[in-house]
Amino acid sequence: MHHILIVEDEPIIRSALRRLLERNQYLVQEAGSVQEAQEQHDISSFDLIISDLRLPGAPGTEMIKLADPRPVLIMTSYASLRSAVDSMRLGAIDYIAKPFDHDEMLQTVARIIADHQQPTHSAEPDTEDEPSGTEQINIDNSDIGIIGSSAAMQALYSKIRKVAPTDSNVLIQGESGTGKELVARALHNLSHRAKAPMISVNCAAIPETLIESELFGHEKGAFTGAVSARTGLVEAAHGGTLFLDEIGELPLEAQARLLRVLQEGEIRRVGSVHSQKVDVRLVAATHRDLKGLSQTGGFREDLYYRLHVIALKLPALRDRESDVLEIADILLERQRLRMGKEPMSFTEHARQALQKYTWPGNVRELENSLERAVILCEGNQVTTELMGIDVDLAAQTAVTPTPAAPAAVIVAPVVEPDPETASELSLEDYFQHFVLEHQDQMTETDLARKLGISRKCLWERRQRFGIPRRKGPSTS
Repeated sequence: MHHILIVEDEPIIRSALRRLLERNQYLVQEAGSVQEAQEQHDISSFDLIISDLRLPGAPGTEMIKLADPRPVLIMTSYASLRSAVDSMRLGAIDYIAKPFDHDEMLQTVARIIADHQQPTHSAEPDTEDEPSGTEQINIDNSDIGIIGSSAAMQALYSKIRKVAPTDSNVLIQGESGTGKELVARALHNLSHRAKAPMISVNCAAIPETLIESELFGHEKGAFTGAVSARTGLVEAAHGGTLFLDEIGELPLEAQARLLRVLQEGEIRRVGSVHSQKVDVRLVAATHRDLKGLSQTGGFREDLYYRLHVIALKLPALRDRESDVLEIADILLERQRLRMGKEPMSFTEHARQALQKYTWPGNVRELENSLERAVILCEGNQVTTELMGIDVDLAAQTAVTPTPAAPAAVIVAPVVEPDPETASELSLEDYFQHFVLEHQDQMTETDLARKLGISRKCLWERRQRFGIPRRKGPSTS
């Protein structure tokens, strides 16, 4: 029987939640504050902590640090969405709005406990080499429309489902080729705007002289060649979603106009003196460091903070564990059907190469490699040579940042292993080497950030490789 601690200062809510959970075979304890939870309970003995965000004394987010690595589910009111998002940034596993639906609460609790049940056991010696929890859980992600079942992607899917029903602006960050537009499409399809249009714009593909006209429209005679009035793409997305890919390439003048859309919900066509209201949900994507650009004047700081209400970070393909094989199998079948060829499969050496190579171009590079392979293949076996990837570079690219993607999430810590041996390390060896060398000087948050993974993923990998967590430097 799973053990849950409820930290809630409202006795009625606390009692109702306890009865709900106990009716569904959970063992439940209560506390009215963070201090009471510390003094009266052994927090490490619980499988899940459910805490209200606002509590007398310390806020509910304090439970995140006290319970680490156990999951903490934060309860908050509908009016506190930003606070809930901040809670997740601090390490909360998820949040749920009050008043909550009983079924939603039970489903959320069951999912969180299932996600964290297996990693707890994987610390035992006889299961040391087994995959961690989320990799063994068969979760239906058909509603998302993205391939991949790794822990990093499961965490992303959970956030997408939480964010999609809201109208909050979303900033999607990730290397080129990681599937940012697929995430934007999922956000749209799972929202109440799904029946309205989703307009996608690649800001880098439109000439700077035309970008304002394309986005905001123009009146007849507004400039040479404007022989008729034209509706802009923002206006065309009215009632739906506007997806701006590579928003970091947007000129400053267009950024100012876009800021007005977000602040006032209105646009003014080029050459017009009248404004008109628009209702759009903005989803933006970039591989660039917008915060850094805003500090150097390359991007408006006020627009950055308007966009950065909720940020979703897409992991690079090299950080998605076994996803590469799952994606490769599906893309191979898709390509061979498109070209009308007989069924194909990868050789064992090719499958090893798929996992060893670090895919600097991510899923887009993988798809192009498989298209090449299917075209050149004369039998039914796809080899490494047909894919045209240089496996010898795999270990080197794992520890060397890709210059073309300065804002990418790359496994590239500041302090690197011996250059003479770095190229011989596998990604798993590299992870263990880095953690063991730096865990006494760095916090778990800093370790995770330098490795380009979440704290949850860092903890799961510690369990898998049998690396106990040591008490690092103070985070105060």
